[in-house]
Amino acid sequence: MPLLVVGSVAIDSVETPTACRDDVLGGSAVFFSYAASFFSPVKMIGTVGDDFPTKHTTFLENRGIDTSGLEVIAGGKTFRWRGRYLPNMNDRETLEVHLNVFGEFKPTLSETHRQSKFVFLGNSSPITQLSVLDQVPDAALTVADTMDLWINIQRDELEELLKRIDGLVLNDSEAKLLAEDENLVRAGHAVRAMGPKFVVIKKGEHGAMFFSEHEMYVMPAYPTPRVLDPTGAGDSFAGGMMGHLASLGRFDPQALKEALAYGTITASFTVEDFSLDRLSAIDRVELDRRVAEYRQMLTF
Repeated sequence: MPLLVVGSVAIDSVETPTACRDDVLGGSAVFFSYAASFFSPVKMIGTVGDDFPTKHTTFLENRGIDTSGLEVIAGGKTFRWRGRYLPNMNDRETLEVHLNVFGEFKPTLSETHRQSKFVFLGNSSPITQLSVLDQVPDAALTVADTMDLWINIQRDELEELLKRIDGLVLNDSEAKLLAEDENLVRAGHAVRAMGPKFVVIKKGEHGAMFFSEHEMYVMPAYPTPRVLDPTGAGDSFAGGMMGHLASLGRFDPQALKEALAYGTITASFTVEDFSLDRLSAIDRVELDRRVAEYRQMLTF
């Protein structure tokens, strides 16, 4: 089924304990779209300035990603982020952030985009996410991402969003902040009670937790020894998850559990190099091989 993502398209500069890269392709919609493209056709909605390199758009289009919804603002500048990862590779410092055209992003969907049945609302203001939700009234599955910034400054709007979406993806510290509870299990159940049918809590190198009304489970991370750049891992996880669901055209409990596994494995490739370098070097056969290894690890 058609899969739509609305989110950021960025130029990143990343420092890690072992290397650094300047001006690489990034953004939530970009990582999500590339990850999802292993499983399903994907349409990407975002905004950039006219400083956005044409090679990046071509790169995405060559992958089969529909970029017709990528708005280029004449005279504008693309969202830029610079960050540094600490030695544990879990924590990072934001050194610079320039929202630029993304700060004024007000997506207007075309008729084709409005017909999408599977919709992912990438990390952005819940006001923006709600405006997109209003434009896809016939969507079968709507899932959103969020972050601590919106929990702190737009909580009312976020709580309204939670009542209208099917699923929420967020990390462990964000779940604790939103639920106002340091116990992650209680926090997961509390966030789900705020409205979404299911909640996925990302725990970085410790995998992910799933919460619905009738079940809860933990999916461990794939134990890759090669972690060069964690940027985009969460978005790749969401892309793999949603891409798998869209490829099945359903989101029953078994499909959701499989989707979390595919999301976990897709993210495990992302962290093995900067930007999309590792994902662009593999194919579906290699991804499925690692999924098979992962399945064997979880069988006892």
